[in-house]
Amino acid sequence: MANQQATVNKQTFYIAIFVVFIVGFLAGVGFSVYKMDATPGTAPGNVTQQQGTSEQESQAILNLEAEVTANPENFNAWTQLGHLYFDTDQYQKAIGAYTKSLELHSGDANLWTDLGVMYRRAGESPKAIESFDKAIAMNKNHEPSRLNKGIVLYYDFGKVDEAIVAWQAVLAINPKSVMANGTPLNDFIEQVREEQKTNSGS
Repeated sequence: MANQQATVNKQTFYIAIFVVFIVGFLAGVGFSVYKMDATPGTAPGNVTQQQGTSEQESQAILNLEAEVTANPENFNAWTQLGHLYFDTDQYQKAIGAYTKSLELHSGDANLWTDLGVMYRRAGESPKAIESFDKAIAMNKNHEPSRLNKGIVLYYDFGKVDEAIVAWQAVLAINPKSVMANGTPLNDFIEQVREEQKTNSGS
């Protein structure tokens, strides 16, 4: 599947996001968040709205940076700061904020998955897998972490069989899981298998 990208959104958006979960990643270009808070139907080039959003994010980051400086034990502030760094593609800063939050609080599967996404964006795929595994350990039925784990295994490590196992676990949780373009996940797995056969010359 060309020009698709695994995405993970944050806590309140996880269920709604799954069908758009890998937009733009599968060409291997990396993870990015799918902006579920973007205004639907906004025309490209709406500079005013884009600038307004950017200014709001920048101010929110400044406010949260001030908060965690004044109150470094505020794990909620660290988490929200991590989310904003996530949304603005500041990978290393997001990793730092999420890590600090997780030092103060055990977090949940969503937070560990967000951290994994940032590790992957920062080029630290082994740490991404570790984070996804921690998310899975916290919630065996967590689809996003399993799907992302499969993508990293497949595209970053070439571990096709292990990736398929991860995706099959997603199907065991939700047999109707689909890709962003509407392709059932099961069909995508079959495409991967066919590509593997073709590449191996069998």
